[in-house]
Amino acid sequence: MSAPNQNPLDKDRLVSAVQAEDDASFELKLRPRLLREFIGQKKVKDNLSIAIEAARSRKEALDHVLLYGPPGLGKTTLATIIANEMGVPFQQTAGPTIQIKGDLTAILTNVVDKQVLFFDEVHRLQPALEEILYSALEDYKLDIIIGQGPSARTHTIEVKPFTFVAATTRAGLLSSPLRSRFGILLRLEFYTHEELKFIISRSAEILGIEIDDAGAEELSGRARGTPRIANRLLRRVRDFAQVRGAGKIDKATAQAALEMLEVDKHGFDEIDRRLLLTIIQKYNGGPVGLNTLAAALAEEPDALEEIYEPFLIQIGFLDRTPRGRVATRLAYEHFNLKYGRQPELF
Repeated sequence: MSAPNQNPLDKDRLVSAVQAEDDASFELKLRPRLLREFIGQKKVKDNLSIAIEAARSRKEALDHVLLYGPPGLGKTTLATIIANEMGVPFQQTAGPTIQIKGDLTAILTNVVDKQVLFFDEVHRLQPALEEILYSALEDYKLDIIIGQGPSARTHTIEVKPFTFVAATTRAGLLSSPLRSRFGILLRLEFYTHEELKFIISRSAEILGIEIDDAGAEELSGRARGTPRIANRLLRRVRDFAQVRGAGKIDKATAQAALEMLEVDKHGFDEIDRRLLLTIIQKYNGGPVGLNTLAAALAEEPDALEEIYEPFLIQIGFLDRTPRGRVATRLAYEHFNLKYGRQPELF
């Protein structure tokens, strides 16, 4: 899921949570099909499990679901799992791909009973199209205007009861009327090292990659709390192990491969290090405004706020304050720098 105005080069970052072109086929092989196979996100799974069981017992469509949080945490996977658990058809589209009312109307009028309709990047759906959704989500009806001017008339089309599952990385951009249509709102959090270690071991088994416990531990610590990054690192380290190693991923092989790939022990790449060092060295640790920092790094403010910063904030290397971004003590220690504001140089 990409943020608006994101730097297109972000997809080329090894530690980017945005889906790259070569991720899709691998993710399809590794994607769990049922809730019991899904690793992590316990609160989300518990809520979904109860809601799904209740809907099945009533023989009704599941309430509409909003999944939000940083990219790469499993929103699309959970949407497919909901359909599998309910035993209903699944259809996927995305906000930016729907450009005209006719496209959205065609999708809604063709849904079958209890079907899961998954909208990725729902925050990028045009406002005029969003309004069409309201009655479809609430009353399972579509109001179509036929004709123009004084002769125009409204025709109501019945829509089969369905489950609208929407995913977004920017829940704050959703309008209140749309947000109010969701009965189930679930936030996905970054994964723990133990959860990622389990995911890496499972993926290695599916892909036929030999990896020991220490090798999985090394990868999990650098995966930025994100399964998509964990699986991407696994594939790249596998290549290194086959060419430069003995074919097996152990701790030494993983460390050597990740050092060559310039992914450090916290999962930082060159962009992360440059962001933190810019705040520390150029702006004396902060605070520095988002737009000023974006200009200094030649990046889009949206990309900084939605792609680069969340993980740095999550692990305590960066703070967002009312006055701007501030590098924390951990950031200074990471670069072996003395913590605290230094005298200004004139």
